[in-house]
Amino acid sequence: MTRPTPTESPEIALLREVTTAVARGRDVAKLLEDVIDILEKRLGMLRGTVTLLEGDELHIVASARILNAEERALGRYRIGEGITGLVAKTGRTVVVPDVRRDPRFLNRTRTRRNTDAVSFVCVPLVHHGQVVGTLSADRDIRPGARPLAGDVALLEIVANAAAEAAAACRRQRAERDALEGENRRLRALLGDNPGNLVGNCPAMKQVYEQIRLVAPSDATVLVRGPSGTGKELVARAIQSLSPRQDKPFIVLNCAALPEALVESELFGHERGAFTDARDRRIGRAEAADGGTLFLDEIGDLPLPLQVKLLRFLQDRTFSRVGSSEERRSDVRILAATSRNLEDMMSRGLFREDLYYRINIFPIALPPLSTRGDDVLLLARHFLARLSAKYGKTVDRISPPAADILLAHPWPGNVRELENCIERAVLTAQDDCIHTYNLPPALRDAAPAEDPAAPGAPLTLAAQLAAHERQILSSALRRHNGNRSAAGRELGVTPRMMTYRLAKAGLS
Repeated sequence: MTRPTPTESPEIALLREVTTAVARGRDVAKLLEDVIDILEKRLGMLRGTVTLLEGDELHIVASARILNAEERALGRYRIGEGITGLVAKTGRTVVVPDVRRDPRFLNRTRTRRNTDAVSFVCVPLVHHGQVVGTLSADRDIRPGARPLAGDVALLEIVANAAAEAAAACRRQRAERDALEGENRRLRALLGDNPGNLVGNCPAMKQVYEQIRLVAPSDATVLVRGPSGTGKELVARAIQSLSPRQDKPFIVLNCAALPEALVESELFGHERGAFTDARDRRIGRAEAADGGTLFLDEIGDLPLPLQVKLLRFLQDRTFSRVGSSEERRSDVRILAATSRNLEDMMSRGLFREDLYYRINIFPIALPPLSTRGDDVLLLARHFLARLSAKYGKTVDRISPPAADILLAHPWPGNVRELENCIERAVLTAQDDCIHTYNLPPALRDAAPAEDPAAPGAPLTLAAQLAAHERQILSSALRRHNGNRSAAGRELGVTPRMMTYRLAKAGLS
């Protein structure tokens, strides 16, 4: 605690200490506790308490002593209830000369005895014209004690200085509560997702059902979808639910190798089969014997090798490069492609007989841009994993950042989202992803386009409607779905709030 200069009054010293704590404070909850501590040491105030308004209720967030779970649960006041609720409702300070003689004093936390001779003062915390909470304290009224009345104005000044920190604490708590509630809901929804797949949109639910249907069999599956949608995860989910789950899962990316090496990678080669073939090597088809072979980007397979793959699919026999010996491999084939195989067949780039051989059970993965709130579900999944990977404690996404994630078209699909969250985690300075942690390409997005006419900008009315929906959605998220509290924040009557939510499709 700083000491007053010889020419500085105790009141000025107190205000200087409070403003210094507010200016330097990073942890807002700790900052509010520091303010209470200063009041106790400088003014002799007892049982200082800060409450914050959350929806229609005031909750204790800081106090002079550590409250247990029961005391915190009891220390809640509805608007207008008791002295604390009255101050939050009217925005005016209330002074109780003797708590023993005022029936409005509720003593919810039971920290005072009925015989305690104390006065009580409660002042509002006002931020941008709105009451966000209260600051209250006791003062001993026994003979010789400093009278409370002379310090009320000083306490109001302290409350004004601390109101910004209180509002920041209120926002953080609202975001955390909303995130915890959403996480509970999402964990319940994710309970039956196969493998490591994340998502709950109707298209993904259909994918999950298809996986469960086909996994127990040995049928060949073709997983289709744009690049970055998670086709390999689908293949691994199928293998994990199949009778071959404890057997090898071997991957060959047909687009990642030069054409001359694809056959060797798939079927293996004998020593001396070609230049640099110094030793015999088994291929992926042989390594996967008894298990599953996943051919990723099968649309990039060269035409000559398509013929040999077709033969392997028909009878599971093959020959290593440089050998005429026929070998067998008991494998299940899963394939994936981001190409339009039908168009490739029409241009003679993909064999029709191979197409019908691999297209026994197709599964189509939707692009991320069509999956709605799955974007945030995936973002938080990646956030948890990457925070642990980099040893950080980033566990929240701010509402403005969430709005940007939802608005982005994600041409790179889930892979692009994962890279975006990884960058955000690396640049995060606290426990929250903010808009400035997102890549510039997301923050500086191009003007919205009309989905019914790609390339055409949205009309003014459509852009205004989209912007209003975003504002309403953000307000609801900040208040954990409480439309009354969201309406009060936006200055909208309950009737008009109901109408606007219905119009925006958020009812």
